Amino acid sequence: MDTRLSQTNGMPSLFKNLKIINPDDKVVYCKRCVLSNQRPRTMFNDDGVCSPCLFSEYKHTIVDWNKREKELSDLCDKYRSKDGSWDILVPSSGGKDSGYVAYTLKEKYGMRPLTVTWASMLQTEIGKENLENFINSGYDNILITPNGKIHRKLSKLTFTEFGDNFLPFSYGQVHMPLHIAIKYKIPLIMYGENGELEYGGDLKNYNKPTLDPAGHDYVLEKFTNHPPEYWKSYGINMNELKIYMPPSIEELKQANIQEHYFSYYENWSPEKHYEVARKYLGFKPSPTRSEGTYSNFASLDDKTDGFHYYMAFIKFGIARTTSDAAHQIRDSIITRDEGVDLVRKYDGEFPAKYLKDFLECFEMNMDTLFKIFDKFRRSIIWKRENDQWILRQQVTKLT
Repeated sequence: MDTRLSQTNGMPSLFKNLKIINPDDKVVYCKRCVLSNQRPRTMFNDDGVCSPCLFSEYKHTIVDWNKREKELSDLCDKYRSKDGSWDILVPSSGGKDSGYVAYTLKEKYGMRPLTVTWASMLQTEIGKENLENFINSGYDNILITPNGKIHRKLSKLTFTEFGDNFLPFSYGQVHMPLHIAIKYKIPLIMYGENGELEYGGDLKNYNKPTLDPAGHDYVLEKFTNHPPEYWKSYGINMNELKIYMPPSIEELKQANIQEHYFSYYENWSPEKHYEVARKYLGFKPSPTRSEGTYSNFASLDDKTDGFHYYMAFIKFGIARTTSDAAHQIRDSIITRDEGVDLVRKYDGEFPAKYLKDFLECFEMNMDTLFKIFDKFRRSIIWKRENDQWILRQQVTKLT
């Protein structure tokens, strides 16, 4: 038996001595990738290796993927419809990852997926084209678009008060599939990757294929302690918030819907997903790299994407390039030194491409925008020099 699999407090010994390094005390970078302890809930071991790197080692060297594939096959056998009706729901933007999940379930496992899209706030042309191409390649889709006036107001509120314009999108993205599954009596929902494991967080669900019971709590754990109804105090009434709310506990218990992560069953590989989506689903990358990173095939749907990632840079000193490079380092696509160079070149790039659209949508001027940025700067991350904000530290190569 691999000694790394011996159990320590119910987890493999590979994960022993993991702890959170207080992000308000110091900034620490992983010795294997480029991630820092500023990413919420991310843990480090005594050797200075982050939890997603340890999970990556676990899945690349220990997990029996043939066994996991059999588990997925058995799961599909259990839920596959006999009359051709929808038997699995896949939340999907039309992007490469969700497209790959729907494609694999349909073509390899003989499932009949219904895909559900929670609309982008300000859809890009390439995002619109990719969603249309995905649907036209052979997939049923329901698009849910919230009240634009309310969504803009709520997104501006969460951006101003919480520092993330994506929170209302996240509410709908996670809660609406549950509503649709209940409405159409679809017993199984298949999400993409478990972001806590793949990108940074704790490892408590390292060997678990399902979301926690009543998986709507995932949003509250991942993004904020404020549920949708919190925003009532800002002048949004419950009828206006209804579309963002999860089903009731009673509805969820009665429906008995299973929510699973595809990344449990197959080693999560964005580059592989891109190739399959491009070949079979009409997926097109952006003609240029995305602002704030070096790739051109991820998170292409929404003009406000760049401000979500830039705000992460403001709050944590790490952003989109850090996440992309860290995952590619773990998959041995690039080296850590190459990742460091990419982070120092692209991380924190200001999202200028859709700045005008963002300001118009949020009814905001540049002065207000920069005041919001400054509101979320932390002294552990930033210092003021010569009337400019400077990062106190950034990832470096190991000597």
